[in-house]
Amino acid sequence: MDENRGLTDAIGRQFEYLRLSLTDVCNFRCTYCLPEGYRKVHGRSHPLSIAETIRAVRAFARLGLWKVRLTGGEPTLRSDFTQIARAIAAVPGIRQLAMTTNGYRLAEYARAWRDAGISTINISVDSLDPARFAAITGHDRLAEVLRGVSAAQAAGFDSVKLNAVLMRGVNDDELVAMIDFVAAHDLSLRFIEVMRTNDNVAFFGKRHLAGTAVVDQLKAAGWQRLPRLPGAGPAVEYAHPAAKGRIGIIAPYSPDFCASCNRLRLSSEGKLHLCLFGDGGIDLRPLLQGDDENALVAQIVKLTATKAPAHRLHMGDSGATPHLASIGG
Repeated sequence: MDENRGLTDAIGRQFEYLRLSLTDVCNFRCTYCLPEGYRKVHGRSHPLSIAETIRAVRAFARLGLWKVRLTGGEPTLRSDFTQIARAIAAVPGIRQLAMTTNGYRLAEYARAWRDAGISTINISVDSLDPARFAAITGHDRLAEVLRGVSAAQAAGFDSVKLNAVLMRGVNDDELVAMIDFVAAHDLSLRFIEVMRTNDNVAFFGKRHLAGTAVVDQLKAAGWQRLPRLPGAGPAVEYAHPAAKGRIGIIAPYSPDFCASCNRLRLSSEGKLHLCLFGDGGIDLRPLLQGDDENALVAQIVKLTATKAPAHRLHMGDSGATPHLASIGG
């Protein structure tokens, strides 16, 4: 096992990016993910401890993964969130620590999280209309979340991005307004296609809108595609010479979406998910509770080699994923 070669799968994709779920719990009730709110799953074990989490990150860092994103559920529901972030940021080899949040605590804690070592932040903002935001998320908190966005900018994060799930007949009429908002601010906006999961089949059929609809509008308005940056996530980015911000499109139903995959996922229970829509996670927790880091590294290498070339969403197969909060989106 040559760790200097980095972590690759059987078709040569190299992995630099770990999406680390800290909890599957979320306090929002987003229509596309948890419309009935979070419900505790019987038999689910408690989330990884800080010690287990750091063992995992150290092992992945040994294999060349240098970017970690803290996600959930809503990761900031962990009372030890800031402590976890600080510990991960100190792991040798980790060059970028990111987080994704619904923003409900952001106005208060943005500075503390930046000081803990988080450098980039993604915030879910599915609508700029307060009533519609409340209808989508179950919370009338748009003003609070936007204050958090401003606080994140003031705190000096290297990158502040907004995530918006694109839904037919829900927020697709806001495309122009949202693009104009980003054009006037130093922000990036990610339009994300609704993804089919086992819990939202009917919703997906009614609300899915292809990301190409946004791409066509952007190109018509003079936006230009940007080169992919090292360690970047799945978004295809666009910029405009007259715009301060950027627009990204995450379109998992587009051809060859999986060809550039560079990320692995670790659930809050310590299960390695090779794909968001795979057939389930492989339990690493017994190794995370021990001291044999070499065995953990070897197991990660062995499992990653079995990663499938692509998801099966086009065949209506979401794998074992009940909803996005269960793994980390």
